[in-house]
Amino acid sequence: MTPFPLLDEPSRERLRRAAAALDAAEAGGQPQAVSLALARMAACYRSVREMASAEIHYEAALRWARSGGSTDQVVDLLCDLCETAAAVAETLESQQPDRGRAARERARDRIFEATTLVGQVADPEWEASVLLRISDVLDRCGDHDDAVQLQVRALRLMSGSLYPGLPDPHLLPGLGRLADG
Repeated sequence: MTPFPLLDEPSRERLRRAAAALDAAEAGGQPQAVSLALARMAACYRSVREMASAEIHYEAALRWARSGGSTDQVVDLLCDLCETAAAVAETLESQQPDRGRAARERARDRIFEATTLVGQVADPEWEASVLLRISDVLDRCGDHDDAVQLQVRALRLMSGSLYPGLPDPHLLPGLGRLADG
């Protein structure tokens, strides 16, 4: 029997290469390399809509990333996990209303953890990208107000990196007051 019989040949080949890279990384025993290989495997599963397998591999990648100590890698994997959990929730909801609740809660848990760590990433521009990425997932989960708060936080970061040294916009006079003068 061929492995992955329902997949097209390019998808099977990507999974084979990812599995071989995972085997090599595990043999090397470097946490970051194992984490990256597991994440690649998860991405392959995600690309063929095998979300349960993707989520399992992202979880394992996250455990390895934590042991390697890379906050950036942990935050990226948390984003992957929350996106995957949201996709699982959407699939379950399409089959039966309210069936995706547990998956949505997993997504929210990962988002919460990512928002607490994102301030520690190396690049403020990437921090803003992460905030926008997870705000999209929050929006998909129905948490529109929280999504907007993260978008505002991201915009503040982006405006600060585009125009360093500008004062906080909340301290500036409002447009209405300027027009009245």
